[in-house]
Amino acid sequence: MDTLIGDIRRTVASFARPDLRKGILQLFTSFGPFLAACAAMYLVYPIAPLLSLALAVPTGALLVRVFIVQHDCGHSSFFASNWANVVVGRVCSVVTLTPFANWARQHSMHHGNWNNLDRRAGSDLYSACLTVREYEAMTPWKRWLYRLPRHPLIANLILPPLVFVVLYRLPFDTPRTWKREWRSVWLTNAAILAIFGALVLAVGWRQVLLIHLPIMVVASILGVWLFSLQHRFESTYWARRADWSPFEAAMRGSSWFALPRVLHWLTGNIGFHHIHHLNTRVPNYRLSSAHEAIRPLYRVQPLSLMGGLRAPWLTLWDEATGRLVRFRDVRPQSA
Repeated sequence: MDTLIGDIRRTVASFARPDLRKGILQLFTSFGPFLAACAAMYLVYPIAPLLSLALAVPTGALLVRVFIVQHDCGHSSFFASNWANVVVGRVCSVVTLTPFANWARQHSMHHGNWNNLDRRAGSDLYSACLTVREYEAMTPWKRWLYRLPRHPLIANLILPPLVFVVLYRLPFDTPRTWKREWRSVWLTNAAILAIFGALVLAVGWRQVLLIHLPIMVVASILGVWLFSLQHRFESTYWARRADWSPFEAAMRGSSWFALPRVLHWLTGNIGFHHIHHLNTRVPNYRLSSAHEAIRPLYRVQPLSLMGGLRAPWLTLWDEATGRLVRFRDVRPQSA
């Protein structure tokens, strides 16, 4: 088994080389369609406001692709040059409303803890969970408080826009010693204020609000849904520290979301999340090729689109059966 793992790691590592041509091309195919869609919304709004609102759906989906570019830059995998990754990541952060350095460092902590039952971030609604035993040990009131923000309506529809539009404006969960990350928040806010302030002066606050707020609502809901199912799905793997393996956590605890090719393009190939966790230096535009290269060596169970739609209801890890379950599958005695 160790030999097989070594072969798989070496195979994936061979794709951990940024390609300047592909990176530049993806910048054009990410920012280009997104900016064109934004321009279309501005042109349509004075004539047909409802049509402009409808266009927020494809425009928000295109913004997800821009966020994946920022995500790769945070891992220093999009370009070979660290300087280029930082510059592009900061540019992305202005349109995604997500402070580049602060988000990247917070996200790096996730890559040290994923699917480890003894190293869970308690505030993480989307890639961590309680075990059934821990949930049953709570009082009824604490169980209700735990369940409320994790209801799919709240966790996947209401909270995502609030996180991106409001919470990311403040470094509330950033340690004081993270000076660079604090600056990232304030500088991103300043850039957002300057750009949107100019737009308000040009076309008015109402039009700017009714165009960009729906875009962020759509993008944040889609993005958070994709993030939530990367580690919480029916066939996932969680383990205690003594049994936790980074290889198994990557290949079994991180999803291969088997989407149609056009949706892989739209989501920046983030559905090949098992490859990303196996080697974070593989740029998103090479994840698919890395996945195909290891398929003869290791079979990864795909997550279907229907499975992805069911994933938000999977909220508790049952150590007895080794699977994620829904709240309604658990009936504590004191409930």
